[in-house]
Amino acid sequence: MEHTQDLNVRETMPLVAPSALKEELPMSEAANRTVVEGRREIRRILSREDARLLVIGGPYLIHDPEIAREYARRLVNLRRELAGQICLVLRVYWEKPRTTLGWKGFINDPRLDGSDDVPAGLRQARGLLLEINDMGLPATTEMLDPITPQYLADLIAWAAIGARTTESQTHREMASGLSMPVGFKNTTNGNLQVAINAIQSARGTHSFLGIDHAGQTCMVRTRGNAWGHLVLRGGDSGPNYHPECIEAATDLLEQAGLDPFVIVDCSHDNSGKRQERQVQVVKRVLQQRVEGQERIVGVMIESNLAEGNQQIPADRAALRHGVSITDECMVGRGLSSRCGGRRYHWASVWRTWLRRR
Repeated sequence: MEHTQDLNVRETMPLVAPSALKEELPMSEAANRTVVEGRREIRRILSREDARLLVIGGPYLIHDPEIAREYARRLVNLRRELAGQICLVLRVYWEKPRTTLGWKGFINDPRLDGSDDVPAGLRQARGLLLEINDMGLPATTEMLDPITPQYLADLIAWAAIGARTTESQTHREMASGLSMPVGFKNTTNGNLQVAINAIQSARGTHSFLGIDHAGQTCMVRTRGNAWGHLVLRGGDSGPNYHPECIEAATDLLEQAGLDPFVIVDCSHDNSGKRQERQVQVVKRVLQQRVEGQERIVGVMIESNLAEGNQQIPADRAALRHGVSITDECMVGRGLSSRCGGRRYHWASVWRTWLRRR
């Protein structure tokens, strides 16, 4: 009999069960407190019980745990300094959806060499998330692969469903069972209705195939996630953070019976993927808040220890420290970045806004 399955599968490799990895790298009391309090803070901002601005900042994608640790140590100090006015959380993204081909992220290929050591990627990712939460810094990520949440989601305070997957039934079902608030981004062409549909879908109950903590294939039944919300990231038609775009987006949310508030992603098509333009977007969004636009409840920023980006070199030792290997990033806490031909400090944007409030 001729084979009819696995014709293009080269190999299958069993993975450690989520429960076994969590036993090896258990959540500490300090990390648990950070996750629980971080989620509570974010929910209070989303429900308007907390007037602070949610700020999600950090590298576009983690590619070196030591760089992430250094960034986190700097950011946690700023979080404490501005805790009364801003809820600052760290962007810890492990996976990247590719338009065609390319490096898929740290979990898939932690050594950046095509060896695709997923077991090592999962183990290092969980270990780093534990360290970050132990510092008292809540972490956020994009939920891309529907299996990885069983390994990492207990350490995440906020999650995103990206522009390429917000229309995916699989991701809507997954989001309905996640334990943290979930932001749905508009599609790459700028469509808002798809993301609004996703928010509504994720609020409902779902039954779907997945894995349990023992790694066993199972039927998952969810209660629905009431904390879905819209993230504006621009699109092919241009940016969507201007006042008229905010009004149009919140009007659509109201028409759908959803809470009329948004988070603005200051990178991607809102900045043309240029790190220096993120600064301009941040300032214009904050100015809207100064002028009374309370429907903007948060912003997302891509920043790293050093500005710009770089290609992955053949000699990994030639990688520049603290520079993104994917999209361009602006400089984070403690360093300066360019804007309009001059240099400025990242944290000064927040202090300037706070003085105006």
